[in-house]
Amino acid sequence: MGQEQICDFSVLRELRKRENMSIAELSTKCNVSTSAISKLERNQHVAEVNTLYRIARVFGLTLSDLLSLAENRTSHIIEEEHYVSGDFHFQRIGYGNMRCMYTVAKAGAKVSRPELHRDDYEVCWILKGCLRLDLPNESHELKDGMAIQFDALLPHTYEVLEDSKIIITHIKKGKRF
Repeated sequence: MGQEQICDFSVLRELRKRENMSIAELSTKCNVSTSAISKLERNQHVAEVNTLYRIARVFGLTLSDLLSLAENRTSHIIEEEHYVSGDFHFQRIGYGNMRCMYTVAKAGAKVSRPELHRDDYEVCWILKGCLRLDLPNESHELKDGMAIQFDALLPHTYEVLEDSKIIITHIKKGKRF
């Protein structure tokens, strides 16, 4: 029985074409032979970490970014969980890079000290109703169809002004160097 292929480096061809770069140009920029790059793109060769690192840098990626792009993945189904914060009762799903919460909240519902967040962006989308969001130096009244994005580490308070249907999403911020 053959060994399962865990990475698909055909992504290199896509990255190269996006940059309008030939195999020869990539080879020159990363000091990896054209033969090795061609074999990688066709998944006929297993590259050393140093080789992958040099190729990744040409595209402005880290080694882990390149490996993440090349990793063979299948879909990932999860079940919702129920979550309570202040007066809000959420249905929540979460993956490594995001969490999404849905709630139907009655007028007067409030959460003034949301749980500590990771280093995320938070997006609040009002599907129906009206909500006030208070941030340190600003306050916003959001109505049907409106959304707002802010740094989730900022202290914030949600107060429902009219019965509402709300989606709140936490999206992991990109890596910082």
